[in-house]
Amino acid sequence: MPWKSKGARTEAADHSGARLARQATVEVAGLLGKRGMSRTDLARLMDVSPGRVSQILSGDENLTLRSLAAVADALELDIKISFVQPKDDGAQRPHGLGDGSDAFVYAP
Repeated sequence: MPWKSKGARTEAADHSGARLARQATVEVAGLLGKRGMSRTDLARLMDVSPGRVSQILSGDENLTLRSLAAVADALELDIKISFVQPKDDGAQRPHGLGDGSDAFVYAP
């Protein structure tokens, strides 16, 4: 089977997805800290094992909107997803990624 490399768009999306997952896990960890909650407390609220919460917050997992929604539900929070223009850091981005502005708010 011939080697098949990823295209520039796929690599950019992979990089952006990993960055977004790190941002989400840092945000959740910060929320837990502000509330004086442990991962075990969050697991109890989510009705999942502490190991599952560790998977979600490890940053190694490809987070789904459903897993983030479950965290938000457990913490009685809404999630706001915003698409904004990237900061002009000189990095080239494939056309069509990050251009435009829109927002989606998840409210249970």
